[in-house]
Amino acid sequence: MSIKNVTTYLSEYFQIFVGIVLTSLGLKAFLLPNGFLDGGVTGIALLVRTQVDINMSYLLLVFSIPFLILGYFTVSKRIVIKSIISILGLALFIHLENFQTITNDKLLISIFGGLLVGSGIGIAIRNGSVLDGSEILGVYLNDKFGLSIGKIVLFFNIILFAVTAFVVSVEVALYSILTYIIAAKVTDTVIEGFEDFIGVTIVSREHKIIKKAILEELGVGLTIYKGSSGFGSNGKSEDFDIIHSIINRIDIKKMYRIVQNLDENAFIVEFDVNSVKGGVLRHYINKKKNKKLPII
Repeated sequence: MSIKNVTTYLSEYFQIFVGIVLTSLGLKAFLLPNGFLDGGVTGIALLVRTQVDINMSYLLLVFSIPFLILGYFTVSKRIVIKSIISILGLALFIHLENFQTITNDKLLISIFGGLLVGSGIGIAIRNGSVLDGSEILGVYLNDKFGLSIGKIVLFFNIILFAVTAFVVSVEVALYSILTYIIAAKVTDTVIEGFEDFIGVTIVSREHKIIKKAILEELGVGLTIYKGSSGFGSNGKSEDFDIIHSIINRIDIKKMYRIVQNLDENAFIVEFDVNSVKGGVLRHYINKKKNKKLPII
């Protein structure tokens, strides 16, 4: 195994360790002492913990086993092995650590408990591991029946919070829903990154000057497609360049102003981008170095 691979493995497991610490801190210092729940397998363990006097670590391990077995037949063996190590580490941390309760304010418990748990789960997933087995269930049902993973996890948690309202109290269920929403949002943010990118496609007769303006004023790279338009009963056509670019959401209004100042009739399509790798985008922030950005 090369030094680069060893470094990569060590980096992944270190980050998973950080995720475990953050998740256990959220559980022990916020959620567990106050009887609040999160979603997924962790939520099931927390719910059962409110009814029986069994160590949270044992419950987490027991309820994770069926999902890990399911994961053995669903996802890669590497992910399953990492997930087993991660869940064992989380259970061990919860069992050994002794964080003091930081606050008794219910709103703060929901917010910061969700923030810490979501951060920890997100970091683990980003490094190829799972701290909560409900995502594995979602992957399995998606593969079997084509159901949306997000909808499966949501339905799973709706049942969990409904049981919480019946068994514990409606108030605890409502605060737990707030915790789950915060944790889910933070998890997505950690996985996808803090930069929020937008894809833009521009169709305009003024494509030449628009290309030049975008390069000079926004400092982003462009991909150009050759296109043609047909219009009228005679089917006349016109060849032109179609401009495609990825920009930070912060600059989307500036992009619109640039285009509309040059062509009020330009056709602009905007769409969300979940992941961006490579290209000239990595130089996006330092525009001084991008005075001669390529048009791909």
